[in-house]
Amino acid sequence: MAAAATPVVPEQSATTTHLPMLDISKPPVIEGFTPLSRPREETFQEKFMRKSKENPFVPIGCLGTAGALMYGLRAFKQGKTRQSQLLMRGRIFAQGFTVVAIIFGVFTTALKKN
Repeated sequence: MAAAATPVVPEQSATTTHLPMLDISKPPVIEGFTPLSRPREETFQEKFMRKSKENPFVPIGCLGTAGALMYGLRAFKQGKTRQSQLLMRGRIFAQGFTVVAIIFGVFTTALKKN
């Protein structure tokens, strides 16, 4: 006959230490380490103002492009073809100015970081 297998239970010592439960809602406390606070996120308006101060020619070029386009379309609708053509050429100039301003801003930002 087969002997009945009895499970082996390890003996518990009289002095058992209980580990504190981990609280995952708070970061762990590490001696000698102070974590940096997280920077708050910029709003759209704050980011727009910061970028405009870094490179003010981009918004100026965008406004010039939009203005030339709107006045050119208005002139076209009124039948003023000569004025419409001049404003569309002005729009192309303003777009080129904006692209050059963006490229200039990228290069100056890259040089500032080094």
